Amino acid sequence: MEKLYQYLWKSRMFGKNLKEAGGQDITVIDPGRLNTDAGPDFFNSKVRIGDTEWAGNVEIHVKASDWYRHGHQNDPAYDSIILHVVGVSDRRVTRSDGSIIPQVEITLPENFFRTYSHLSLNADDIRCGDFLHDLPSLTLTDWLETLAVERLQAKAMKAYEICKTCGMDWEQTCFVVLARAFGFGLNGDPFELLARSVALKILHHHSDNPLQIQAILFGQAAMLDSSLHIFDEYYQYLCREYYFLARKYGLRPMRPGQWKYSRTRPQNFPHRRIAFLAKACEGGFALLSRILDCKGNEQELRKLFEWRLDGYWHDHFSFDVDARSISDTLSNTSITLLLINAVAPIIYAKGAITGDTDMMDSAFRLLSSLPPEANAITRLWQGLGMKASDAMRSQALIHLKKEYCDPRKCLYCRFGNQALKRAAT
Repeated sequence: MEKLYQYLWKSRMFGKNLKEAGGQDITVIDPGRLNTDAGPDFFNSKVRIGDTEWAGNVEIHVKASDWYRHGHQNDPAYDSIILHVVGVSDRRVTRSDGSIIPQVEITLPENFFRTYSHLSLNADDIRCGDFLHDLPSLTLTDWLETLAVERLQAKAMKAYEICKTCGMDWEQTCFVVLARAFGFGLNGDPFELLARSVALKILHHHSDNPLQIQAILFGQAAMLDSSLHIFDEYYQYLCREYYFLARKYGLRPMRPGQWKYSRTRPQNFPHRRIAFLAKACEGGFALLSRILDCKGNEQELRKLFEWRLDGYWHDHFSFDVDARSISDTLSNTSITLLLINAVAPIIYAKGAITGDTDMMDSAFRLLSSLPPEANAITRLWQGLGMKASDAMRSQALIHLKKEYCDPRKCLYCRFGNQALKRAAT
């Protein structure tokens, strides 16, 4: 509850003009800066008490008596407090020298606390859903644009962190980011581990031999065991090739059992995704340079992912599992997801590091040109009247749900803020 009162003080939701416990008028000039470490809650606050302007620190408590419960009366670090802000003024408080600290009690309508309790419920739904239809369109648009930027920047930062671990090799980074995107959420982590487990230069050495590329990737994915699929000639060939290449390059496969198959259609099994990743390495992996050459043009970028599976994977879901009437290319939806989750972030990250604002802008243009994602989260928002018109908007809604709604950060969300403001008045 103390965080709520900190939020109220920071946002000035109770207004600028208050009344001190002793009867003097208080005007909030600047609430100050929130302190997230030990010590007073707000630094460098400015208030006018009566006719005197004060600059210093502010302490927030639910009850004024918490001052003594926390031992602040004996702590010189709290002698700089110019104002004690409380929810319940159950007693006056003093500094270590015995001087009385000005105190103000925040009062808000009961409806405000009911609204806050509703927003804070530990539920899976969107707790502010009842308020969304009343929000100004400008508030909706502005916050969703901000969220879209937040999400793209977060993904770009992840790409940059990967790049640092790859010795600032941007092609290797692109390979890892692409591989993670091939996991399509469910298998994102194991795909990233797979891509990190083998240096791109090793795959380049065998770029003219598709079967050896497949052997390396399936072997690193811990999917090869010569005691299995004895009568599958392709499988046994991969086993022999991998054992030879693993010894040659000192490769160590992933820990087995990390791949997930639950609720996955056969055409989306990790085996076929790895086969597509291997296809991307044929002739040498140089996807990033080709991506940047497209300058954010959606149609040109889509052509980069028009890989076609042939040979064994033309008619197999996995090892020893035949497939009939299955597409041997990526669907438009799959390519869209790769553009959203791999291409746009890597373009933005590269532009941010090199200071190329045009490149960064092209990442946003790409997202704006792509169709929105259709998943459980976007359907949930659509049911509340917030339909995504493009990938930029769907990314914003996904970010809102995952980063604000799920962890219950309603106080930091503009929608939650507007709901509380309405309740406060």
